[in-house]
Amino acid sequence: MSRKKSLFALVGALCVISTPAFSQEEAPLRNEVTVQAFGSFLKSTTSNGVEQSATNSGGVLGSYRFFFNQYNGVEVDYGYSLNTQKYEFSSGSVGVNSYSHEVSAAYVFRHPFQRWTPFLLAGAGGLLFDPRDISGISTQARAAFVYGAGADFKLSARVYVRAEYRGLVYDSPTYGLEALAGTDRVTHRAEPSIGFGYRF
Repeated sequence: MSRKKSLFALVGALCVISTPAFSQEEAPLRNEVTVQAFGSFLKSTTSNGVEQSATNSGGVLGSYRFFFNQYNGVEVDYGYSLNTQKYEFSSGSVGVNSYSHEVSAAYVFRHPFQRWTPFLLAGAGGLLFDPRDISGISTQARAAFVYGAGADFKLSARVYVRAEYRGLVYDSPTYGLEALAGTDRVTHRAEPSIGFGYRF
């Protein structure tokens, strides 16, 4: 009888000891960091007889997300790219090579499945256009509305691949140039991207 009691006591002790380990494994991972390569494609628009566009280019986007629960979270992003902003006048064209820095914050809704997690996001941020190698042209900031959708594809419990589409709506830059005064207009930048992320 004492041997049976000892065996039950041993099994009970093992269950109690292993409970914290199981609870740690099942605890949700609330933080995510991702690095992605993206393409930048600007919609061509015309205002006051001036057509504005930009060269297609690529860049790098870094993101951090924090989730309050399984479905709802927030993210902050920083992106960097380089392209040429182009302005077509009747008398000729002007091109401004610019570094483009984007910073944004957004609400994220996701729906986790076993192997993949689709998500939607919407938020706001800003774009900083920094012209290079041209004197007399000012750096210019523009507010932007940000929206997007995508999915994370699970590689392991913590590592995933992210495929995403982001759109930014903002006023085109004029760099404080007198020749471009009054030519700014609402435009749209499309940013498809892919990269790797880590949950913790």
